[in-house]
Amino acid sequence: MNAEITVHDRRSQPAIAVFCGANPGHAPEYAVVAAALGRCVAAAGCTLVYGGASVGTMGVLADAALRAGGTVTGVIPRSMVEREVAHRGLADLRITDSMHERKALMLKLADAVAVLPGGLGTLDELFEVVTLNLLSFTAKPVGLVNGGYYDGLLAFLGTVYDSGFSHKAPMDYLIVDSNPGHLVARLLHAVPRRQ
Repeated sequence: MNAEITVHDRRSQPAIAVFCGANPGHAPEYAVVAAALGRCVAAAGCTLVYGGASVGTMGVLADAALRAGGTVTGVIPRSMVEREVAHRGLADLRITDSMHERKALMLKLADAVAVLPGGLGTLDELFEVVTLNLLSFTAKPVGLVNGGYYDGLLAFLGTVYDSGFSHKAPMDYLIVDSNPGHLVARLLHAVPRRQ
């Protein structure tokens, strides 16, 4: 793993990793909620850790956090940097060799995770961190910003549990809220205290 640009140690403030899309989605409310979450993470004094792109809801999220005076760490695979989608306004941009390393580094840097509406990559990230929590490989609170987008997914997770394919209810590992500010507060309340 290669972290080409690294700045000060941010462990003095909690970090929230946000998984979201490199695409904007069709509805304008996706950008609205991404911007609101970026502002809320900054207002809470947390570092935003996200996928490092300047496009889609990722770009909206990071720009809003930066405009609000927040600290932002981007984590992006080299191939995406080469496609010129990396956010050039970040003081802390970590470059990895693969998507797998990107997810691992984002989780390592984060105290909690928030998930916005997104595509297959966002779902992959969500399922990985929930699975890691289910299997006790990590214990990081995971929040889902849901204004209806994830209703079908939440119902399906109930089906997974009810059908016996998970011995623990996946929904029990999710904090679900439609309000980004409330979600950030709930995530921070659930973060284990540092020793």
